Amino acid sequence: MINKNVILLVEDNPDDEELTRLAFAESNVLIFLEVVRDGVEALDYLFVTGAWAGRPEGNPSLILMDLKLPKVGGLEVLRLLRADPRTKRVPVVIFTSSVEERDVVSGYELGCNSYIRKPVNFSQFTETVQQLGHYWLLLNELPTQTGAVKW
Repeated sequence: MINKNVILLVEDNPDDEELTRLAFAESNVLIFLEVVRDGVEALDYLFVTGAWAGRPEGNPSLILMDLKLPKVGGLEVLRLLRADPRTKRVPVVIFTSSVEERDVVSGYELGCNSYIRKPVNFSQFTETVQQLGHYWLLLNELPTQTGAVKW
């Protein structure tokens, strides 16, 4: 089950988190932003375990994930998500400042849906985040519940 208009932001940098919140707040798209700050917390959220064991079931419409995360890195989180039938279809956008070509290649090999480098300019950052929300929540079509694995 997909929770419409829920975005899971996996981001350990408080400044990037705040910029993302501001950008989504300025958009014309209704977005419910959930934030986790490391790879372990992301996995707990997605698999409804640990501190997130009591959350309502269902996956976010989109995972917006940094790569350089504490505890468990973004690429390992992606690998684990794609290996599990409950999360393998959830759209994952890697949103990172990494300029390493190997990160781009690894991200796509592990099944990310998109790889976007974070702009350093505030207005470009805001525009990028707003376009992400618009595309993934309004234009992109997710699979229906038919055939989806439930919790």
